[in-house]
Amino acid sequence: MSDFSKRRTTMVDTQVRPSDVTQFPIINAMLTVPRESFVPNALSEAAYVGENLDIGHGRIVLEPRTFAKMMEAAAIEAGDLVLDIACGLGYSSAVIAKIAEAVIAVEDDEDLSGEAEAALGNADIDNVAVIHGPLAEGAAKHGPYDVIMIEGAVETVPSSLSDQLKEGGRIIAIFKDGHIGKVKVGHRIDGSISWRFAFDASGPLLNGFKKEREFAL
Repeated sequence: MSDFSKRRTTMVDTQVRPSDVTQFPIINAMLTVPRESFVPNALSEAAYVGENLDIGHGRIVLEPRTFAKMMEAAAIEAGDLVLDIACGLGYSSAVIAKIAEAVIAVEDDEDLSGEAEAALGNADIDNVAVIHGPLAEGAAKHGPYDVIMIEGAVETVPSSLSDQLKEGGRIIAIFKDGHIGKVKVGHRIDGSISWRFAFDASGPLLNGFKKEREFAL
């Protein structure tokens, strides 16, 4: 067993399982995908730390615990089409792709989107399409989606993105309120999104997801 393979097992045993993540497909995917292949070379030794990993360009790889809990809360299933927003170098998309039928990954940084495509190809993951474009616009032409996962923090989710969710679909994000972050899951029921709190977490605020500020005279 390689050193990185051992670290993957340790990550799952010490960060994921103790966080009450019990779904076998998630655990299996996180044991399988080489996290070190989806971070800059200089950070490969830090790939399995239990904290958000800054990969530059305003992007992080979410800490394993948060990411695993988000996937479990989103209840991703084998037949699902998933929209992965702010995919960075593609780790989240690679893990989701092991569970879902297909993933559309959106990244607004051209360098990152190109590198994500290459990393996914090198890992022989062929059910992810990487789209370079504004995060908040999603990828409507490939939708509607069963699940939308947002890999970072938001203050609000524009309807232009949430409208790409199928009836009965799930959307999940870290909502930022000051220094506090709360992961919420939204379910699309009768055309509107009903949000519920899942757990606390943190991440950087993503482009296109800030609330409009109201100025009083």
